[in-house]
Amino acid sequence: NPMEPHATIARWDGDELTVWTATQGIHGAQETLAALFGIPPEKVRVICPYVGGGFGCKGNTWPPVTLTAMAARKVGRPVKLNLTRADMYTSNGYRPRTIQKLRFAAERDGKLVSMRHDGFTQMSMPSLGEFAEPVGLATEMLYACPNVAVTHRLVATNAGLPTYMRAPGEASGVFALESAMDELSAALKMDPIEMRMRNDTDIDLHENKPFSSRNLRECYRRGAELFGWSRRMPQPRSMRDGRALIGLGMATATYPANRSGAGARVRLHADGSVAVQSGTQDIGTGTYTAMSQVAAETLGVPVSRVRFELGDSRFPKAPVSGGSQTVASVSPAVQAACAAARQKVFDLVLADPQLGAGLSAADLRFENGDVVAPGRRISVAQLLARQGVDHIEASAETDAGHGKEGHSLHSFGAQFAEVRVDADLGTIRVSRYVGVFDAGRILNAKTGRSQMLGGITYGLGMALLEATHVDAETGRIVNANIAEYLVPVNADVPAIEVVMLPGDDQIVDPLGARGIGELPMVGVAAAVANAVYHATGVRVRDLPIRVEDVLA
Repeated sequence: NPMEPHATIARWDGDELTVWTATQGIHGAQETLAALFGIPPEKVRVICPYVGGGFGCKGNTWPPVTLTAMAARKVGRPVKLNLTRADMYTSNGYRPRTIQKLRFAAERDGKLVSMRHDGFTQMSMPSLGEFAEPVGLATEMLYACPNVAVTHRLVATNAGLPTYMRAPGEASGVFALESAMDELSAALKMDPIEMRMRNDTDIDLHENKPFSSRNLRECYRRGAELFGWSRRMPQPRSMRDGRALIGLGMATATYPANRSGAGARVRLHADGSVAVQSGTQDIGTGTYTAMSQVAAETLGVPVSRVRFELGDSRFPKAPVSGGSQTVASVSPAVQAACAAARQKVFDLVLADPQLGAGLSAADLRFENGDVVAPGRRISVAQLLARQGVDHIEASAETDAGHGKEGHSLHSFGAQFAEVRVDADLGTIRVSRYVGVFDAGRILNAKTGRSQMLGGITYGLGMALLEATHVDAETGRIVNANIAEYLVPVNADVPAIEVVMLPGDDQIVDPLGARGIGELPMVGVAAAVANAVYHATGVRVRDLPIRVEDVLA
């Protein structure tokens, strides 16, 4: 559930439709509405400058958006529809239930011999559509193992269509995978980090490709050092603080480094300001800021002069803000458009007999909005005035890149959780948390850290709180509100220490950045569950972990 529920305003002007809606993909919404109403996409405009949080469920175009447009056409006036909080549980998908069965085997020294991961995922009846939660993908590539079998099966139920939710596939699948790795470590009487280190690999054996970048060992090492893993006593129920049983657990995080094609347009104005446009979205992850930084860096101007505009389907096409792909997809387009605009300025200088006399392209550079050459500085305003124009415009489109042709593209991390379990009451509190991540170049440390904190917080909710309860007789959701559907609040979240390792993965994109939105949630639930086992000796394989599980 996003903090801001779904909301839509629709207006028709003749046969042209304008929709203001909370969406993670304005161009996807444009194409869906155009197809449903049988009109060309250029007659549909979708506007969404601020999403209000997405979390996956705003990635598709759901029936309330279409119903709003239908009503607006029927009454001939603009129509607004805001979903109630209860509507949010039935109108826009949910994380599907999964049953996962794993069978692992290893040598006495901890080297994996075989891994089998079978996933069964809840789906709606086929008439409503199809959605699969690929829970076994991380098992295929995360560790070195010569024999791996992964299956995915869908189970049709009389329920609504599930959807993407906070690291779909990996969040659910890695909970099972990393819980099983912890169980195997315990059976071998081996430290869980050592077990994982012995099965680390620089090759994705499933794809038979090297990873573009993989600093997972450093994530383990740095995380263990910051967390104080060396003080962990291996025996369950061996660490106490008064009435509290203390447990230390860890797990691996991983998420694909996705990239799609995108477009951008840039205008250099005579006053030195820069306007950049791309049809992307900001779902609270800092897209406005990061793309402004990319433009400023490429053009050599202060970021205060850059205005980045997004959230309008009239802007150049960009992909959905999902799959942790926005930075890796949109920033190359912004960089390319700004480079093209800069080159246009240089061409104007060199073509001017007076300004460009005796200069070559190698002599020119952009600095603080001016063209600088040996012995001279030419302002953009001066240049445009000589040309009789008030701005220079350039556009660029970039593709998905070619990194996947020869490499496996993923980000990684190590999650560490300390829990305190009341020995008599079974209440569980996460008291410390450390996450260390390898996600390429971080374009903005502040917004990046914010995403990491948010992802870990989601993971704590997945581990201990979040559950939708369905009445077996009526099929109704009985806790369709945020009073009884529990999400983490300040009292549930400890101080979280986040470290982002330096990186520069230019195989993914020219800026060396990989998306980080979903990575920090993966592995959190397993780290907490493994800590609960270490504290209590009780292995919990269902989420969320409840008091009853521990007391049992």
